[in-house]
This record gives sequence, C-alpha cells and structure tokens, in this order.
Amino acid sequence: MIARVRDLLFALLLTGLALVPDWHRHGTRLADAVPARPFDGWGVLVIVVECLPLALRRVRPTICLALVFAGFAADQLSGYNTLGGTALPVALISAGLHSDRYRRTIVVTATAAFLALAAVLARIGRLGPDVVALFYLVLGSMWVVGATLRRSRIAELDHRRQLEQATRAGERTRIARELHDVVTHHVTAMVVQAEAARYLTGAPERLDGALAAIADTGRQAVTDLRHVLDLLDPGHGGELRALVERTRRAGQPVELVEQGSPPDTPEGAAATVYRVAQEALTNALKYDHGARTSVTVRYRAGEIDMRISTDGSGAGTERAGGGGRGLAGLRERVDTLGGVFSAGPRAEGGFLVTARIPTGATS
Repeated sequence: MIARVRDLLFALLLTGLALVPDWHRHGTRLADAVPARPFDGWGVLVIVVECLPLALRRVRPTICLALVFAGFAADQLSGYNTLGGTALPVALISAGLHSDRYRRTIVVTATAAFLALAAVLARIGRLGPDVVALFYLVLGSMWVVGATLRRSRIAELDHRRQLEQATRAGERTRIARELHDVVTHHVTAMVVQAEAARYLTGAPERLDGALAAIADTGRQAVTDLRHVLDLLDPGHGGELRALVERTRRAGQPVELVEQGSPPDTPEGAAATVYRVAQEALTNALKYDHGARTSVTVRYRAGEIDMRISTDGSGAGTERAGGGGRGLAGLRERVDTLGGVFSAGPRAEGGFLVTARIPTGATS
C-alpha cells in the first residue's frame, strides 16, 4: 500500500513538473523538423496520459507502459516535447521488473510500436536511422535494467525460501532429537523399574517404593514432553542433580561430582550438558544396570568438561548396541557448539562418555 502511494505521488509530481510553462520545450525531441505546436488543452491531456499512468507501474505495468508510450507518441507527433517524456524510461524499467506474464510479447509489441512511431516521424520530419537505433538502444537498456532487477529479486526470494526450508528441516531434526532424549530416558527408567518390581511381590514395602518411583518417572516424562512441545525450551529437562537422583531411584548407583562454579552458560550449552548426562545415564540403565556409575562435571573458564562412566559390573536389560540415534545426536549437538564428544567401551570394562562443551565465557 505504501509503495502504491509513493507511485501516485511520483506520478503527480512528474505531471506537475511537465505542466510548468518554462519547461514545455525541454523534453525529448526525436525529429528536428516536426513543427512545434503551441501548448494548449491537448498538450495538458498528452502530459496527463504520459505521466499519470506511472501510478500503476507496479500493479499494472503493461497497461502503464502502453498508456505512457501512447502519450509519448502524441507528444512527439504534436511537437510539444515536454518533460513528460521522462516517464517512458521509468515505465520500461517498471515493466521489465514487475511484469509476470507475456514478457516476450511485451518486448515485441513495444519494438513494433517504436518502429512505427519512428517511421511516421521520419516522414514528417528529419529522423535518421542512427538516431532511431541510438534511442532504441537507450530504451532497450531500460527494459534490461528492470529485467536484471527482477532476476536479482527472484534469486533472493529463492535463497530465502531455501534457507527457510533448511531451517524448518533443522528444526524438525532438533524436535526429533529432543523427543528422543526425553522419551528414551524416562521410558527406559520406567521399564527397568517395572522389571525390578516383578521380583518384589514378596516385599510389599519395597514394591510400593518401586511403583512410586515408576509413577514419579512417568509424571516427569509428561512434564518434560510438555516443555518440549512448548517451543522446545532448552531448559526443560530439569537440573543435573534431579536427573542423577531419578537415575538412582531407578536402581543405578550414581556418584555425582561437580568441580568449580557453574558459569552463566548460554541455553544451548546448558541444554547440551543435561542431554549428555541424560543419554549416558540412559545407556547405563540399559546396558550396565546396577553398575557403579560416576558423573563428573568440571566447570572451567570458557568450557565445561564432562565424564560419565560405568565399571561394567551391572547387567544389561537390553542388547548392547541396540537402540538409537542418541549418541550420534549428541555428537552432532556438541560439534555444533564447537566442542568435542566421545563415547565407547572402556578397556577395563564398562562404558565411558566424555564431552568438552564451550560456553563462550572467559575469565
């Protein structure tokens, strides 16, 4: 809407300037011998037809070009040679930029109309082929300018569209990873707890505790999923100590050691710290259930170092090597932050996960 208002104001301004008496004979003049006609009411109409259609140059560029050229032809044939002739190059640029259909037809028709005008002017006045060729090249270059701007805009729109598609694809991948991290951890803990509860039927007090732990884990899973679906708040997983405590209640003896003071970390780094611990503890529950597990987090200037390991003394509730994309997703997440991630079996038994996560803080 604002662009249309600007076009209307420009058209009115050019019309007003062309109507200034002192500028009536200072416009484009193709044929020298065309007799000059005193400015009259017909001249006012010529200027209006020549300039006012520029108000439509974006919404109706073809109609705008046709009307402007008609006014320009009448201007040249009448010998007014007004400043309104300036509207023709503007109309050509606009047509090259904004015309969506029949572009080749517009070029052919405009060329034919110009050559017809040149032929008429050559019969009634002195108009050499060199002037015709030069003026045609000038007008043609105006179309080329508009067409070049059009191609640049289309290329920019394509680039933005591709960028948006890549962003959406990346976001879908991130959503899948977040859902995997949340669901896998909690559901694995619930499965392990449920398997253990099967053997506690003879000890009602311990069975009640196991079932309460399963219920608590389920409630935590629902809470985490709600956070994921609520714009994927990176801090939805809760604190690291709470994660360790839930894992202990699932039957995994976990020792947590934190060294240094937690810095003010960016959301991406803080979420990655939590995810590394969550995935490692989930795998410990799956493949080394009951094994002594240690989680060491060292907060340093500019980075956080993590080390999560099991000693291999536990029992696997799932086949080793089964499941998923969790570790690969963590490696990708840490790499994105410029960190280092590794995961693999220890020579003395068990499994080791390490990560160095940059925080961007220095001291």
